Amino acid sequence: GYELVKIFAAQGCNLLLNARNDEKLQAIKSDLSARHNIKIEPIAADLSLPQTPQQIFEFSKNKNMCIDTLINNAGFGEYGAFTETDFAVEKAMINLNITALTELSKLFIPGMVNNGSGKIMNVASTAAFFPGPQMAVYYASKAYVLSFSEALSAELSDYNITVTALCPGPTRSQFMKRAHMSASKLFNNPLMRMMSSEQVARYAYKALMKGKAVAVPGLTNKILTLSPRFSPKALMRFTMKKIMAARK
Repeated sequence: GYELVKIFAAQGCNLLLNARNDEKLQAIKSDLSARHNIKIEPIAADLSLPQTPQQIFEFSKNKNMCIDTLINNAGFGEYGAFTETDFAVEKAMINLNITALTELSKLFIPGMVNNGSGKIMNVASTAAFFPGPQMAVYYASKAYVLSFSEALSAELSDYNITVTALCPGPTRSQFMKRAHMSASKLFNNPLMRMMSSEQVARYAYKALMKGKAVAVPGLTNKILTLSPRFSPKALMRFTMKKIMAARK
């Protein structure tokens, strides 16, 4: 998210930023607003809470901000067997990865329709194309984001509004630490060349500007997302179970 913010700021875009940490938001505002002579409005709020999307929408209205680009980037995962993981964490994940993303889209799209243009990017994942043993809820949530985004892309094309589903693979970021995936074979595979957050953000920005419906950064990731089309589902489940298993 921060890497995308830097790109938009460098393009001279005024920004409304949301994150939970107000101190970090204020630091970003001070740095980028001065460097690029732009207006930044930060709002510290937790998007996993049901009232937050409406709170952000009302905040934008009170600031007289016309939102022409919406980036639904917030999300997190949780690694572990479904029989052992904490449902409170998974419920918050569903609220953040699915419900907040959907509600923010619902709130801001009418303004884009009225203005005759707009761009939306929903951050899904290569996980959206696969079943995810040990991360069943996370993978399912990203499958929702991909399907939802593709449907909206078709619905909104007549209004000059593009919707892009960004589907990055494993990326060098804070995601692995928060998801408790340090023991997963997925992130400990020597053949897995993870992209940096900066690389993904640069690709994402270009895809958004082009209005791509589905954007998968990296040749390896592109090839991987095609594999479910040619593999029996039973084989795919078996393979993913092996890949997602904890390293011994």
